[in-house]
Amino acid sequence: MLPPLSPSEQIERVVREEWGRILAVMLKSLGAFQLAEDCMQDALLAAMQHWEKNGLPQSPAAWLLQVARRRAIDRIRRDQSFAAKQAELSYLYDLEQSGAGYEERAVIPDERLQMIFICCHPILTEKSRVALTLRALGGLNTEQIAAAFIDSPEAMQRRITRAKHTIADAGLAYIEPEPSDLPERLHSVLRTLYLIFNEGYSASSGSELTRVDLSDEAIRLVRITAQLMPDECEVLGLLALVLLHDSRRHARSGPNGELITLEHQNRARWSRAKIEEGTMILQNCLPKGRPGPYQVQAAISGVHANSADWAQTDWAQIVDLYELLISMEESVVIELNHAVALCMAGRVELADTCLSRLAKIKDMQKYAPFHSARAEVFGKLGRVKDAKEALEQALTLVQNEAEAEFLRTKLANFD
Repeated sequence: MLPPLSPSEQIERVVREEWGRILAVMLKSLGAFQLAEDCMQDALLAAMQHWEKNGLPQSPAAWLLQVARRRAIDRIRRDQSFAAKQAELSYLYDLEQSGAGYEERAVIPDERLQMIFICCHPILTEKSRVALTLRALGGLNTEQIAAAFIDSPEAMQRRITRAKHTIADAGLAYIEPEPSDLPERLHSVLRTLYLIFNEGYSASSGSELTRVDLSDEAIRLVRITAQLMPDECEVLGLLALVLLHDSRRHARSGPNGELITLEHQNRARWSRAKIEEGTMILQNCLPKGRPGPYQVQAAISGVHANSADWAQTDWAQIVDLYELLISMEESVVIELNHAVALCMAGRVELADTCLSRLAKIKDMQKYAPFHSARAEVFGKLGRVKDAKEALEQALTLVQNEAEAEFLRTKLANFD
């Protein structure tokens, strides 16, 4: 039996699993991002003191929500514009007395998903919508969001702060979207959910390779979105994609948490149920003739999922799919993956040319997967010195310990 969690570990777990839901409820009550976040931070500090002394409450999430509401009442009472906030204060007081928690919504039947749609308001730029949502409700910190965008944490923090101010200045902190609002926000919502899933599937930092809580939550929210908008092929494409990716979860790490690459995974450990569901979803939406980037990425993942082993992977088909994907969406990450596929398909010289072109892009120099890809290509070209230098550069950039250990092992094999 595992030892019980300490108060600090319990708080970390609650923050990881419930922060987005609690914050969504607080935002609904307060209508202000900064105030809601400040009250949540107050509640976390109170939890550290109270739980250490008195033990864990029966429902840590409910306890945090109640304390956050009380802190909000205190802050509003101290505010100079107290008189103008009497109605807000009365509403909060009623909620605090009733102990009300999460509510089911009419338009979007999930508090967190509803707030994601709200955060993805068209008043913000696409990048700002996604970044704000990931920070407020996705469970990702600024460094993780910056990594997802291949950006610096400082620049990302400034972007998120500006987005909060824009939302507040426009009075849009909590306006429930109408059904007619959903389509124009869908692209940003799907990108947010995909990035949450990616951080769960391959954690950008920490000692663990994955964060199952994030990937599971992303899949849950994509499922709800698919139920909400069943005729949107890209929603179905994203659902197929995350299921096909997640089917490999248990085969991606060894008994000691070490990274196992796709080439060496035991495919018997892949989830056939998820592969079959993802494949069926993709087969149902592709014939509708509205292909999009998520459907194409799902098709790429489907080629891997339905290959008997590494040797039988149809890399030529994967290259073709990446070329189709590049024609749909400009992304240096997609171009990088295309180069890797070219390498695996035996077109190593062309892969090297593609990577040399990407090397001229400043942001790629601080992106660990880029240097790992170059090491792979250099290795196949017999350029051992260049391969080792690329791996060493990747090692300076990677922040996940499991990935770092994999790179160290790979580097040692060159000696």
